[in-house]
Amino acid sequence: MNMNEINVVVIGAGPAGLTAAYELQRAGVQRVSVIEADAQVGGISKTVEYRGNRIDIGGHRFFSKSDWVMQWWASILPVEKVAESGSLNFRYQGQQRDALPENLAEVNPSARDDVMMVRNRLSRIYFNERFFDYPLKLNAGNLRKLGWTKTVTFGLSYIKAKVSPIKQEVSLQDFFINRFGEKLYRQFFKEYTEKVWGVPCSEISAAWGAQRVKSLSVSKALWHAAKSALGMNNGQAEQTSLIESFVYPKLGPGQMWEEVARRFVNSGGVLLMKHRAQRIEISEGTVRAVDVISHDGQRQRLECTHVVSTMPVKDLVAASKDAWPAEVVSIASRLEYRDFMTVGLLYRREDLPVALSDNWIYIQEPGVKVGRVQVFNNWSPYMVGDPETVWLGLEFFCKEDDDLWSLSDDSLKQLAQSEMKQIKLVSTSTAIDATVLRVPKAYPGYFGEAYEQFDQVQSALDAVPNLFLVGRNGMHRYNNQDHSMLTAKEAAHQIIAGEVDKSRLWAINVDDEYHEEKAVSEQSAPAQPGMIGAEPALGAQS
Repeated sequence: MNMNEINVVVIGAGPAGLTAAYELQRAGVQRVSVIEADAQVGGISKTVEYRGNRIDIGGHRFFSKSDWVMQWWASILPVEKVAESGSLNFRYQGQQRDALPENLAEVNPSARDDVMMVRNRLSRIYFNERFFDYPLKLNAGNLRKLGWTKTVTFGLSYIKAKVSPIKQEVSLQDFFINRFGEKLYRQFFKEYTEKVWGVPCSEISAAWGAQRVKSLSVSKALWHAAKSALGMNNGQAEQTSLIESFVYPKLGPGQMWEEVARRFVNSGGVLLMKHRAQRIEISEGTVRAVDVISHDGQRQRLECTHVVSTMPVKDLVAASKDAWPAEVVSIASRLEYRDFMTVGLLYRREDLPVALSDNWIYIQEPGVKVGRVQVFNNWSPYMVGDPETVWLGLEFFCKEDDDLWSLSDDSLKQLAQSEMKQIKLVSTSTAIDATVLRVPKAYPGYFGEAYEQFDQVQSALDAVPNLFLVGRNGMHRYNNQDHSMLTAKEAAHQIIAGEVDKSRLWAINVDDEYHEEKAVSEQSAPAQPGMIGAEPALGAQS
């Protein structure tokens, strides 16, 4: 197809949608329109400002195993220079590659806003009023917290799982037990995962675990811990997490996507904010047009040669239901999602008994609804208006029709403050200020009868040659920010090249090596404790 004949409508101005639009435009496609239902670009990666403080929805580490993604980010917002060499290389899985260009710009976050900062990563588990490394490490400190009885119990349970594994992994529970043993699963995986998804692990597909959790060797970790206790390690380390630092926009993740949107519009792209796709016309197996409606009821028809969709599959099928068999429409209408709320709480530094250096704290305490706490100060100090305050984001997972979602904002603020006091992360029952942010359809559900039949929906949608599904909700897949960008890059490439191979889109983010770990020798790195957990990563957006 001649480039001048290409006319693309992109549905959604999140990372996937804006990446697709930007890449199409950079390749010479002149007619690209992006429609976005929200008043802000960025989707779940937007930054929300409240009284001088900023909220990052879910937390977004700007780190990727894809050099293309890392360099793409750096081309939009320059990265501060932190090394004398002028380069910033990230390592993963035993490899060292130039993730960012040499000779980084001399940019100072204190002097300009359009900059990516290099940040340290720290996540911990909070259980029984104690902090544990996240992922869990078997070092002397954690062993003391766990007690040798539990450590031995975990080890025996793991051995049992290896000797007599569940032969057919149907559920996420099966997946966890086979890799970590039942005792460790129940201690450090079950409660949080079920809080996140709202259903038992036994009802969640094992596919989620294969995609999101890389199994680490419990046996090696236990052996390493035993040798450490006996002084027999000789400086060797078994496994270590490699995502110890990441880059991050000074003003939060939304800053990245606001800049991409600005460049797209300045180069002639059409961005329709507060517009949603009302109807997608598909006839003779081809998308012909997208009917959109603005927030004030204005309607217009966007004819097109291609559609790149990031809208939830459930909504996409509903907007084009005349094109699909009744069974496909029925399955799509029953797809489940997990919704999400962040309660921002502002405290004085002295209100925290212990200073928190974490990005995330995973709350495993029983009897509370909060699933995770973000410390926005540690993402970027510029996320907080007053440096003498601590700006926290308490994350609650729910469904739009449940009791938690239905609580008033005032009730949610009270609940959040009460739970922070209850678990003793703060010493006061009253925050300086508070706000509530609700995000529907934040996470596509890997559970339910409809999900088991999702392949029928996928096949039907993929059969439309000029319809490309990208991103998290667009593919009903738990893609992170970089995965979503890579699906958009591939869709743009196929449109430009006149190719149609949807399998290449679905091949992105299917391996079980999402998390970056490696074996470290005495020569290559200092000793680190062995790890027995993996980051289950709900909300580890990156």
